Amino acid sequence: MQQAVLFACTMNAVRSPMAAALLRHLTRGGIYIESAGVKAGELDPLAVAAMEEIGLEIAQHKPRCFEDLEDGSFDLVITLSPEAQHKAMELTRMAATRVEYWPTMDPTAVEGSREQRLDAYRAVRDQLMQRLKQRFGTPAAVDT
Repeated sequence: MQQAVLFACTMNAVRSPMAAALLRHLTRGGIYIESAGVKAGELDPLAVAAMEEIGLEIAQHKPRCFEDLEDGSFDLVITLSPEAQHKAMELTRMAATRVEYWPTMDPTAVEGSREQRLDAYRAVRDQLMQRLKQRFGTPAAVDT
């Protein structure tokens, strides 16, 4: 089991904060989990809404970039966008850090009604939950 995991995407506004919150929920605080972006954006309200639907709160998340991280020593970096993958490989090339690339759709690119757009965020949330359960296992207490 990893001791410290970083999730990274482009803006740290949708995918990586969602993934971090989901893994915190799954592990119940058993490991150190952070998220960052190649650059810091603004937290997306639809990401907040999609997570609230399953009882997880990310509204207090403050998007940040790799350079804002206080601790750069992670056992595992999971990147969710091509930009984050490139940045993570650059930053970890001299470290004993494992980097995994999980290509994840950017739901902000979906157009349509609020409900259609929210469906895209739900799909990303659910895909991340499935990947996390496959990668880290499913504790018996998890009911999500």
